[in-house]
Amino acid sequence: MSNMMKRREFINKSALGMVVVAGSSYLIPGIANAANVPGWPAAPFDAKVLDKAMEASIKTTSVTTSPKVHLTAPTIAENGAAVPVTVDVDYPMDPDDYIDTIYLYIDHNPTPLASEFHFTPANGRAYFQERVKMAKTDHMRVVAKTNKGVLMASAPREVKVTIGGCGG
Repeated sequence: MSNMMKRREFINKSALGMVVVAGSSYLIPGIANAANVPGWPAAPFDAKVLDKAMEASIKTTSVTTSPKVHLTAPTIAENGAAVPVTVDVDYPMDPDDYIDTIYLYIDHNPTPLASEFHFTPANGRAYFQERVKMAKTDHMRVVAKTNKGVLMASAPREVKVTIGGCGG
């Protein structure tokens, strides 16, 4: 057993400053220290209002709605601490034309940019599911960006929150 690393030692060593790529998105242990990770887009996630978050992440506050961008979320979320969201973009994932990044915004959350997912053609599909926190009843929206810089958005979707998740 002297040559084998103990489980706790492995976890402690691997969690220090390690960025894990899971599927197509970045999972960063110790999110409080994420600003110290090279390439971490701090400004979009630090923004406190939607327009600032959009400007910092996609360089505009106006994106044309596209039927290719599908956002699925409940009409009523019983608990704002864990609102299920599914995003699917109907777009070819060809080596020269593919969805590069998907942004999920929640209009009036303390941090309006809730998620940023990166894709490559190897993903085969621009799709993800997650659970997000919502402070109150609000609109969420998705913006997809191609590798060529073309932006397309989902229609805003209102989610009614009965129990707040961000301090509610």
